[in-house]
Amino acid sequence: MPGRVPSAPPTLADVAELAGVSRQTVSNAVNNPDLLRSDTLLRVQEAITSLGYLPNRAARNLRTRASHLIGLRIMTVQEGTANATMDRFVHSLVETSREAGYHVLLFSGEPADPLAGYDDLLRSTAVDAFVVTDTYLGNPQAAWLQSRRAPFVAFGRPWADPEAAHPWVDVDGAAGCDLATSHLLDRGHERIAWIGWRKDSFIGEDRRSGWSRAMRSRGLPTTGLASRVEDTVSSGREASAVLLDEARPSAFVCASDTLAMGVLHTLSERGLLAGRDIAVVGFDDSQVAQVVPPGLTSVRQPLEVVAAEVVTALEGLLAHPPTIHRGVLLEPTLAVRGSS
Repeated sequence: MPGRVPSAPPTLADVAELAGVSRQTVSNAVNNPDLLRSDTLLRVQEAITSLGYLPNRAARNLRTRASHLIGLRIMTVQEGTANATMDRFVHSLVETSREAGYHVLLFSGEPADPLAGYDDLLRSTAVDAFVVTDTYLGNPQAAWLQSRRAPFVAFGRPWADPEAAHPWVDVDGAAGCDLATSHLLDRGHERIAWIGWRKDSFIGEDRRSGWSRAMRSRGLPTTGLASRVEDTVSSGREASAVLLDEARPSAFVCASDTLAMGVLHTLSERGLLAGRDIAVVGFDDSQVAQVVPPGLTSVRQPLEVVAAEVVTALEGLLAHPPTIHRGVLLEPTLAVRGSS
């Protein structure tokens, strides 16, 4: 038998014929739906669904000079850490962007150059906008993009410029660590130690403020109970050993799951069991937190909601005329497991 000749994909003309409208009406339904009456738009959309019609995005891009691509720079995960937060965020961002008609273009750059990759993409007009995730104090990305009038949304507050006008979405780290500390206080712990990042980390200091706020609210001292270190498992291990010897805490709250993993190592070396002898809480609710015995209690960032808010802000920036959304600060939750 001769092979079956595949049918040609449906065209704009096919949609127009089925819906009983002009080709221009179908084009408006795809590109400018606000121009159509609701009943006409519904009829065209039903025809598009029925035929499985896919608009010629390449041709539309030539007319509008839009790529429908969002640029996101990704960095290599640091060795010796348990942090996979960005993996979950990127996945959520890709899914949410696709539903909004955009795709995410991932690019890398030299670790020592925070601007690497951005200029090439701007010169080639390869992307419509950027999502910036490195908002630490002193990072030049936001100012550089603003100086070139490049649309972008930041995942993270503008720590260096609180009055910055660009849209951003962030998670309230102070509220998360207050929640974690209060969880331990409610279980009778009074000597709760903090292991966080260096003082020049605004994110780390923000999270630390939640721990100290919760302790002060119960009239409990914090002197001698805090340590600032690099975000590695070995640093958490060393800091917790010193605190156990010198401060005798009954619980730890950590700025990351990475540091909390270091605490778990120290407890294991001393024959202590997390959750029975010493309570431990981390931050980020990584996959490691979910599988390490006895399960690490951890502050969970609502990254799926972060991604949705970022895409909403991007849609506003790319609208005609553009609208700039105000900063959005989201509340985290606490995933309670055996370690606390």
